[in-house]
Amino acid sequence: MNTIPDIISSQREFFKSQKTKDLDYRLSLLRALKVEILANEQAVIGALNKDFKKSEFEGYLSEFGIVISELNFAIKNLKRWAKPKRIKSSLLTFPSKDYLYPEPFGTALIIAPWNYPFLLAMEPLIMAIAAGNTVVIKPSELTENTSKLITRIIKNVFPKTIATSIQGGVEISTELLAQKWDYIFFTGSTHVGKIVAQAAAKHLTPVVLELGGKSPCIIDDSVNLKLVARRLVWGKLLNGGQTCIAPDYVIAKSNIKEDLIAVLKTEINKQYGENPENSLDFPRIVNKNNTKRLETLLQDSNIVFGGKINVNECYISPTLVDQPSLNSQLMQEEIFGPILPILTYNTEEDIEHIIWNLEKPLSLYVFSNKTSFIKSTIEKYSFGGGVINDLLIHFGNHRLPFGGVGASGMGKYHGKHGFNTFSNTKPIVKRGNWFDPSFRYAPYKGKMSLLKLVFKYFG
Repeated sequence: MNTIPDIISSQREFFKSQKTKDLDYRLSLLRALKVEILANEQAVIGALNKDFKKSEFEGYLSEFGIVISELNFAIKNLKRWAKPKRIKSSLLTFPSKDYLYPEPFGTALIIAPWNYPFLLAMEPLIMAIAAGNTVVIKPSELTENTSKLITRIIKNVFPKTIATSIQGGVEISTELLAQKWDYIFFTGSTHVGKIVAQAAAKHLTPVVLELGGKSPCIIDDSVNLKLVARRLVWGKLLNGGQTCIAPDYVIAKSNIKEDLIAVLKTEINKQYGENPENSLDFPRIVNKNNTKRLETLLQDSNIVFGGKINVNECYISPTLVDQPSLNSQLMQEEIFGPILPILTYNTEEDIEHIIWNLEKPLSLYVFSNKTSFIKSTIEKYSFGGGVINDLLIHFGNHRLPFGGVGASGMGKYHGKHGFNTFSNTKPIVKRGNWFDPSFRYAPYKGKMSLLKLVFKYFG
């Protein structure tokens, strides 16, 4: 039972046993997972440090703590989420009682990314198990230490018939995608997301794609620049800039650009020192290939701060780029690193010209104290989710759905939204037998006027 088809077959057979539909059983699995994860807190933090040089604080803040919080939230609310929901009946179906029944899809595939390897593997796993699915998870091969730990944790908690982790590179991912699944959950790049979508389409498999894109940060001239800089440096440089919802570029009112650059320089030095390479709080790029990719993006750029690169150490210093061309590689590709292009605007039409010439972003951020400007901005543009006067924090609320739109993804998760994502919702109508009017039955002669009245007033 070591081949991928064998593993899937065994999970399908176990799913047919109906065991995973038992709520107490699901809760026992989630509680066991929580115990195992808590026992491995330092191992998780250590693995993230080995893979990224991520600090203990950042590892807990951005990954470990969120996973535990999500587990606690699911354990507390699962019975309520899974309870059939009574829905108001239609007079067209009178007499009846109408319900929505959530049920698991079956056997799910989760393909996790490398940028938050623990968080973005565990969170969808939690929701898939909570919804009653069996799961095969494929962690990223680029974060070797964290992926090995994920595999060990899953092995210690779950029988293979319920959940298992399969490590490997592109070949394994390709083989997994060639199989028939009941559900696929993918987090990663837009390019690979298209490959996943094509594979899912062959079997008409429902799929969630959590992708990326170029997320703008719009800053007008009504703000406290020192506060903006503090939050912007944190949001951009968390995880070394390797965050799908990080601000990819800034669009600042032209009259504040120079002051913004000045306060950003000051704030970077304040948070990470004059030489961030020596800071224990500044993570590294995941590998040399990605470091070289970022180095290429910076070619021919007007670097006004930073720009130091050490490929062998996978290090790129926090870097500010002034007014890059919209046609440049830097502005056409998702950066996914500690590089912040700064563009300017004078009118709202200038902002439109930038954002509408790029794909729909995963996130959008606006810093302003002008209510009308905030309202028009968040209503005008299509994006996955956003924040006003801060960055990233929408991800931390389990009650908010998280996901993209267009090229930045499809499908939502987090909390109940994650449970719903991994559940098929069945509508059930229970019809009463005490009243059965002859109206709907043939012959229909003479009933047309009454039919129109029914739909006009009761439809």
